[in-house]
Amino acid sequence: MARYTGPKTKIARKFGEAIFGDDKSFEKKNYPPGQHGNNRRRGKKSEYAIQLMEKQKAKYTYGILEKQFRNLFAEAKRKEGVTGEVLLQLCESRLDNVVFRMGISPSRRGARQLVSHRHITVNGEVVNIPSYSLKAGDVVGVREKSKSVQSIVDSLSNNSSVYEWITWNSEKKEGTYVAVPERLQIPENIKEQLIVELYSK
Repeated sequence: MARYTGPKTKIARKFGEAIFGDDKSFEKKNYPPGQHGNNRRRGKKSEYAIQLMEKQKAKYTYGILEKQFRNLFAEAKRKEGVTGEVLLQLCESRLDNVVFRMGISPSRRGARQLVSHRHITVNGEVVNIPSYSLKAGDVVGVREKSKSVQSIVDSLSNNSSVYEWITWNSEKKEGTYVAVPERLQIPENIKEQLIVELYSK
C-alpha cells in the first residue's frame, strides 16, 4: 500500500473532523464524501468497523503506513506503560512529527518532504529518515544551507503553536525535544484504546 497523497479534505470528511489541521473546504462540507454524503442514512457501525476507523484515522493523521504502524504497536506492547498511550508517544517521537510540531512545516506531509530532502538535522547531523525516533534531549534544527528556504521561513513566521515538551530557538532555528509527551499533552483526538482492542483480536 502506497502512502495516500490525494485530497486531504476527502479523508477529513470520512472521519468527520479536520485531522490534517485547518481546512476551509472541510468547514463547508463537514459530512461524509460521496454522491449522497449529506443525506445518506448510515446504519449502526459494528464494533470492528469503529475500531478499524480509529486506526485509519491515526494512520492518516501521522502519515504512517500499515506495516510501520503495526511495528509501532508491537514496540508499544513491549514497553512499560499503557500500550495505547505508548503507541501515540511513539508516533509523536517521529522526526517528521516533531518538525511539524516545531512549526518548521505547516503539515506533517510537508515535514516528511523537508526531512527526506535533507533540510533537517538532529544533534547537528543531517537525518533524512522521517520515521527516525527522537529521544528526550535531542536537538532538531534546520540545516544551515536551508535556513533561507522560503517555505520554512513562511511556516516559522506563521507558527503560533506551543507545546510543553518542545522548546524552540527562533534565532538558531533549532529546538529541543525536551521529553516524551504525556497523553494529556497530545492534542490529537484519537481513541487509542480502540486501536489496542483491534490489534489484540
